[in-house]
Amino acid sequence: MSDTSDAETDDESESPVSEAAESESPVSEAAESESPVFEAAEYADGTITYPPHPVSPDGAERVGTVDLAEHTAEVVTWTTATATPPGVREPNHLAIVAFEVDGTEMRALGQLTDGDVEIGDEVRPVYASELRDPEAGIREPASQSWDGFQFEPVDES
Repeated sequence: MSDTSDAETDDESESPVSEAAESESPVSEAAESESPVFEAAEYADGTITYPPHPVSPDGAERVGTVDLAEHTAEVVTWTTATATPPGVREPNHLAIVAFEVDGTEMRALGQLTDGDVEIGDEVRPVYASELRDPEAGIREPASQSWDGFQFEPVDES
């Protein structure tokens, strides 16, 4: 029974969006030119997680999202991997970074744009259309997304 109601809900929710998109084509074109969202989840208990989950680590209901691309973060620690999986750049610079959003700290792990960072440096998320080579490895290139966000040092000049 839930499959039927989900299908009905999906059909109903798609219709108004399609009509709105057709009637407001300039808005749709503007939305397409915007950068992708680096989405974290916000929960009723005030926690924020990335990647987003349906409930918080303590079981609180999800109440919204936060676009981490609108925030900077601080490098907590970083490392360089020199033996990487197929298709991942070598060397691969990675960092754990801490975002502070409305007084709540949230950490994320991700690639750095380069290895010229130190603990405590400020970084910002930047969109990368390809985090690894889709042709390398065992998965079909069309089977998943290859894009995402990297962390770039904030220029202090």
